[in-house]
This record gives sequence, C-alpha cells and structure tokens, in this order.
Amino acid sequence: MMFVLGEYPIQGRGAAEIAASVERAVGAGALEPGQPLPPMRELATTLGVNPNTVAAAYRTLRERGVIETAGRRGSRVRPRPATTGREVLRSDVPDGVRDVSGGSPDPALLPRLADAFAQAAAWSDREPVLYGHAPVEPELARLARAALDADGVPDGPVMVASGSLDAIERVLTAHLRPGDTVAVEDPGWGSLLDLIPALGLRPVPVGLDEEGPLPDAVRAALRGGARALIVTDRAQNPTGAVITAARARALRAVLREHPETLLVEDDHGHGIVDAPLHPLAGTTRAWAFVRSVAKAWGPDLRLAVLTGDTRTADLVRGRQRLGPGWVSLLLQRAVTVLWRDGAVDARAVARAYGVRRDTLIGALATHGVPAYGRSGLNVWIPVPDETGAVARLLHAGWAVAPGARFRLTSPPGIRVTVSTLGPAEAARLAAEIARAAGPGPSRSYA
Repeated sequence: MMFVLGEYPIQGRGAAEIAASVERAVGAGALEPGQPLPPMRELATTLGVNPNTVAAAYRTLRERGVIETAGRRGSRVRPRPATTGREVLRSDVPDGVRDVSGGSPDPALLPRLADAFAQAAAWSDREPVLYGHAPVEPELARLARAALDADGVPDGPVMVASGSLDAIERVLTAHLRPGDTVAVEDPGWGSLLDLIPALGLRPVPVGLDEEGPLPDAVRAALRGGARALIVTDRAQNPTGAVITAARARALRAVLREHPETLLVEDDHGHGIVDAPLHPLAGTTRAWAFVRSVAKAWGPDLRLAVLTGDTRTADLVRGRQRLGPGWVSLLLQRAVTVLWRDGAVDARAVARAYGVRRDTLIGALATHGVPAYGRSGLNVWIPVPDETGAVARLLHAGWAVAPGARFRLTSPPGIRVTVSTLGPAEAARLAAEIARAAGPGPSRSYA
C-alpha cells in the first residue's frame, strides 16, 4: 500500500521504511518545506500498519530535523529541513558574475603547505603512527595550550577534531538528547543552524549586536529551558560581531545564574582577528572551547583543537575512539609545523581583512546603507527584501549570500564576503547594493 501526498507516494511497512520514504522525498524536493503530512491514523490506515508504527516514523523524522509537529495542526516538513540544508539557498553563480558569497579566506593570505607536509611526512617516517598511538600530537597540544593560556582560556585537556562543526557536534551529542533545546545566535552560522535540528535538537534564537549575544536574550532562552548555549567569540558569521570585555562580564553574570548550562564557544576567527579574546569558558560546569585552523591556515586542513572541563573531555574522547579513533597525526604534525614556524602573521592578516571590511562599509555609508562587520571575512547588510536584493545584484553581476541561510527569526539581510574584494570593486558593489536594497534608516540585526 501507499499514500499519495501531492505527486509523491509515501511507502513502507515499518517505521524505518516510512521515515526513509519521507526523507528521500524531502531531499529530492518532492515534498517541499512547510508541506503538511497526513495525520498519523490516516496514513496508518492507508498503509495498513499500526498507528504506533507511523508515530514512531514521525518521531524519527522529528529527531532527524526533517519534520516538525505543532499540536493539533499536525506535522509538516520543516521550513528548512536538515535533509536539504541551507546550502540549497545558495545562488548559482553564472559565468561572468563576481562571487562574494562564499565565506572563504583569501588564498593569497594562506600559508604554503608543501614544506609543512614534507616535514610532517619525514616526521612520520621517523616516528610512524600505529594503532594505540596517542590521539593528539604532544607538540601540537603544547602549542595549542600555550595559545589558549595566553588568551585566558581555563585549563583543560586538549583534543583534536575534524574542524569546528565536528567538534561542536561531538560536544552536543556528548551532553544532550533529542528534544533538548540549544540557544544559538540569530543571525548565525548556517551550518550550525542545520546541524542542531539534524541532531534532533531544537534551536532557540538569541539576538546579538556588534558586541555579541544580548544578555537579556540569553537569559530568556536559558530561563525558557535551553540546556546549551553556543556563542562565537570573534568574527561572528555572518555579522562580524566581537564579544567585548563588558559584554563578556554581562554574559558571565547570566551564565552564573544557570550553572548547569552547557557552554560551547567557537573561536574560528583565531589567526585572522586582532580583537582581544574575552572567553566565557569556566563559568558553567560543562563547557567547551573550539579553535579552528580553517580561516587562517586553510579550510582543507579540516582541523580544530578544543578543550573543556574534564567530564566533557572524557565524553568526547570516548566517543571519538569508537568512531574515527583520531584525526590524522600526519595532518596534526603539518599544522604543528605551520604553528611552530609562524607561517601566518595574524596581525597582518587581520589588518588586510579589516581594510577590506572598512572600505566596503564606508562605501555603503556614502549611500546611506548601514552595514556591520567589526571582524572577520564578512559584512552583514540589513535589507527590507533580501530575495529581491539578491536577484537584482545577481542581474547586476554580483553574487551575494541571502540572509535566509543565516537566520531563524531575525530581520532580512545579505552577507558579503570581503576576503578578496579590492577598493575599486567595493565602491562599485556598494553602489549596486544601494540600488538593489535602497537606502534607509539604520536597522539592527538583533
């Protein structure tokens, strides 16, 4: 038996088969975001199965972030289901269009890798890595811990993951269970906003300004039952916000009211930001601090170091042992060489990106268009109609990132990656943004 929903037949006899049928349809676009699903009893009757079987399938789909249930209004495909992801919101970039949507660093500011990997390979020839080897290269851990100490991050074991998102996922799954709520920045990192529902967790939006998450918004989320809070210390994506000393004090005060909160800090801007770090780590009992090498040393290195309280470290390391085991020691040794040799001049890189951000923001200001970007690679520009703005800019020869990739409930906007944007280009782009979005009063992105 099957149930035809629109043009798509839902099929299956078991809960796993029914859930897989719906998930395939969502991934293929046959079931669209927001589309209602049949009532459980109706679908059970049509498929000839027990209603409990359909209930189990729907529960699986909710935990995987594919559907949502709103009481008597029934179940429907999530507006942004984890099956599809926010990358479907990325505009195709035709030939001849200047792409400033991607969020990648400037390749010219990344270090050369050949020598580092040659040294790492020779190192591994001298000291082969076999099963049972320590999962973290001691010299990498020493360098990482020294940098964390210098920035005031509390002491804790150093672990290595395959990038920031992998580290955050491991911390969340170590502590939380499907149905738990997580407070996240809004607007925020699109990949993280996809990950949370994919883990069966529920995101709670927290507004922010140029100094980071708003304390009252964090307090409201935690009082409302959020079990975890994820914050970006510097180079917040997409707004460039930086947590200042005053904001850090205010957020620590809020967290002290909720000591059982799992706190996760993402410092992916390390190496490209000259703003000082004001960590929140250690304010709650369970915490993790993540530092990626992607933006300063290269996205393809796929490595992040993280530290945290002893229990969190034990949980993360234990689960990692049952999966990949460890992140390649060859890769860890190459990063060690890059760090040891000072392959990146963080001040010079931060200065270069700062000039590019400031140039675009200044050019937009001459047209009466407010924009934000205190640090990092991106500038966030509030617009009244982001779909129209993105389309008009594409027609004018510019591909920008639609704000929908980064938002839950915050107002519309567009994101421009300035990493390779020259001064003359910035002036032309600002003029086109003004035409596409129109000047207007300053609009907060909180």
